[in-house]
Amino acid sequence: MKQRILIADDEPDVLKLLEARLVGAGYEVIKASDGVKALGRIKKEVPTLAILDVMMPGMSGLEVCRSLKGDAQTARIPIMLLTARQDEIDRVLGFEFGADDYVVKPFSPREVVLRVKALLRRQAVSGGAVEPVIKVGELTIDRMGLRVLVNGEVVEVTRTEFRLLVTLMESVGRVHSREELLVAVWPSGSEIEVRTVDTHLRRLREKLGVAGQRIETIRGFGYRIDGVAG
Repeated sequence: MKQRILIADDEPDVLKLLEARLVGAGYEVIKASDGVKALGRIKKEVPTLAILDVMMPGMSGLEVCRSLKGDAQTARIPIMLLTARQDEIDRVLGFEFGADDYVVKPFSPREVVLRVKALLRRQAVSGGAVEPVIKVGELTIDRMGLRVLVNGEVVEVTRTEFRLLVTLMESVGRVHSREELLVAVWPSGSEIEVRTVDTHLRRLREKLGVAGQRIETIRGFGYRIDGVAG
């Protein structure tokens, strides 16, 4: 059965564009032109994921997000918000209301599809819950404490390096392309080149010392965490 994505936006061109890309990626799509209709369809059809424009007539995407996250029936549905680049306050409020990701307008349809895949993959791996600690051999990530440990010793890493490592360790053995890592770790709309991923992972390997060998480069594809090394 295909995973169902709801798209809510009052701009017909945006709905049409995203629908085409998501259908092309193998998803079933349902649409709504305002917040009230979106909330009604979500509660009735319970999609796998919802993409909500922040600025919609009748009921904003933020209000829909808050309503969904406050209802046990829909609280676990991943929500992606679409917001204008300058609306930083909307992004902050969105995360406070429980949004899982956001994309700034104007956006790349390919980026939206990649972010949808990343959200759904993350949910599938965690079963909708976030593991507070991830451990692979001598390498441990403490999410709550925002710490990385190698053989019990804390290793100082940057916020970006921490998020890269979490993304890789959430699915041990799976190869992540550079583009996937870029989408998963850096905010939407960031002017970052794909090769920047290589630079950050090289530095991270050096900091991790013996555990750095677990970050494998798969030439022509990307990176993965080896759950067997060492």
